[in-house]
Amino acid sequence: MVEEARLGDTEHGLVPETDGWFVVNAQEARWFDDDGLGFYTPFEGENRFPRVGINLAILEPGQPNCMYHREDEQEDFLVLSGNCLLLVEGEERGLRAWDFVHCPAWTEHVFVGTGDGPCAILMIGTRTPDAGVVYPVSDLAKRHGAGVERETDSPDEAYRPYPNRRAPVGYRDGWLPER
Repeated sequence: MVEEARLGDTEHGLVPETDGWFVVNAQEARWFDDDGLGFYTPFEGENRFPRVGINLAILEPGQPNCMYHREDEQEDFLVLSGNCLLLVEGEERGLRAWDFVHCPAWTEHVFVGTGDGPCAILMIGTRTPDAGVVYPVSDLAKRHGAGVERETDSPDEAYRPYPNRRAPVGYRDGWLPER
């Protein structure tokens, strides 16, 4: 029998502290401020899920969710509310609530919030221990504040302009539609 995980109550929200199954409401979970790259809750606590990553991201208008990149893992995205721009393989695509995006391994991509309010995106990706990532130079991504000046496979180098990433915060009213 699989035990229920214990949820710890931090000053910024609930976090699973032990292994096992659990239920947590996104509005009660711990969130992170990614220093200009939106806000997100990874749901998984300190111990990453070993095979799949699940994040709920909130992007304000003009905010990218990360640096334009490609990786050797599949990722899938579902826009839950609001609007955003998908930069994918050098193209722009406007997205709205309930648009689904599938990115096979090595698909270059990033999301940028648009519209007049927050955009909520459910982000799911597979994981392997030796996952690789590349941050290519893209003029399109640079125009949206999501591009690197020099191609790199180093997340530390790609995110150097964002030294205060992963600052814990609590949920803010208005990020998600009312229940």
